[in-house]
Amino acid sequence: MADTFVLEIVTPARRLFSKEVDEMTAPGALGEFGVLAGHTPVITTLTAGVLTYKKGAELGRIAIGKGYAEITHTKTTILVENAEHDTEIDLSIAKDALVKAEEAMKGIDPDDPAYGPLLDSFELAEARILVKEKGGKAGH
Repeated sequence: MADTFVLEIVTPARRLFSKEVDEMTAPGALGEFGVLAGHTPVITTLTAGVLTYKKGAELGRIAIGKGYAEITHTKTTILVENAEHDTEIDLSIAKDALVKAEEAMKGIDPDDPAYGPLLDSFELAEARILVKEKGGKAGH
């Protein structure tokens, strides 16, 4: 069995990332989950957050929006509304978006249909800030 698998991150606008990696961690709807080569095939939902991957000593981070992950033994495809490398993120815009989403969520019941999209915006802004501040890559 191979020690690596292909990780592909795709948005409606582009293919952001396609590379062989050793492992990946993503924000699932039921919590964070990890993938290694040979993973049991599954399709699952994703929430906005930080996707991390590792290839040797290289650790990468990408901010992703909500979407889906299709996992096979040899490939993981991430299909999301948004995905950005740290170099594409404007920190001041992300911080403004976080404040706006947080303000808009105040006083709205979590069961209100308007709450879900606001929470998505909040989580994506939070992920963008984290990726920008920590950097897209660490270690080499």
